Amino acid sequence: MFGNILDRVGETGPLVHNITNYVTVNDVANAILAIGASPVMADDPRDAVEITAICGGINLNIGTLNKRSIKAMHRAGMRASELGHVVLLDPVGAGAFAIRTETAVSLLEKLHLTAVRGNMSEVKTLASGSGTTKGVDADVADAVTDENLETSVEFAKNFAREHKTLLAVTGAIDLVTDGDKCFVIRNGRAEMGRVAGTGCQLSGIATAFLIANPDNRLEALAAAVATMGIAGEIGWSRQLEGDGNATFAKRIIDALYHLDGATLDRMTRCEER
Repeated sequence: MFGNILDRVGETGPLVHNITNYVTVNDVANAILAIGASPVMADDPRDAVEITAICGGINLNIGTLNKRSIKAMHRAGMRASELGHVVLLDPVGAGAFAIRTETAVSLLEKLHLTAVRGNMSEVKTLASGSGTTKGVDADVADAVTDENLETSVEFAKNFAREHKTLLAVTGAIDLVTDGDKCFVIRNGRAEMGRVAGTGCQLSGIATAFLIANPDNRLEALAAAVATMGIAGEIGWSRQLEGDGNATFAKRIIDALYHLDGATLDRMTRCEER
């Protein structure tokens, strides 16, 4: 279903600019390298604008903001938008902290976003301008479940249509939509929530998938979401007695490195709504 999309990333080796948080920056870089793409990390405003011009897209992650990085996100994001490059926003913790909420909403309003990738609480914050995110995690009340799946899909579609962007809502059940079609993806492991940065890694590799597949970006975003979930499943299956979340984190990146299109097609659990 998505195997050729993953293979295309390795064939083209896209260059991805990341203005991301310092908690997970190394893991994001390694995840991007694992799928065959190339990461660049630059958050000084002068450096970021110049660098983003030579990249195919930019991943904007608001997980650890400061005045310099906020300015860099706006300037580099605007430059990427002008050039028609991929721009992905990861609104980490929006709804929990004022500066993150303000920054995420401002980026949504001012940039031409190709995609937004966040949990349901973060996306609801973007939709309303305020929210109930619990730190960097979604509020339990916002979780996508089989019981609220229909209304969650409709909300996601409405958001994508209104903001003219692709949207990936990630959690136990993932939703990926362009406002018309919605992929419902059920890959991943709950234990991934005990590893810092799996969402940040997903945003990095999703940007690479979008750059490498300009003619089918909805499917590219869905493929990235499935890829990360499957890497978690494979990584967890290789845990040994005594292994913990540090080992699991490394096994996820190793699984990304070894994943191929055929395995992605075989393991993806996805339906369309």
